[in-house]
Amino acid sequence: HTDNIGSEEYNKKLSLRRAQAVVNYFVQKHGIDIKRLRAVGYGEEKPIASNETEEGRALNRRVEFVILEEE
Repeated sequence: HTDNIGSEEYNKKLSLRRAQAVVNYFVQKHGIDIKRLRAVGYGEEKPIASNETEEGRALNRRVEFVILEEE
């Protein structure tokens, strides 16, 4: 996720790079099989706070994890 500073296209790519960096961290530092992880970048599409303030923009620059049970 990103704040709304910059173009939508730039923010989408930035958020994907951010998500991929997290995946790489878990693969390289913790030995998690890369096939078990997926990186998705939402850019500025899903803010959790207002982008009108620095505090809100900081909250919108984030990474979220979704943990699913194996079937």
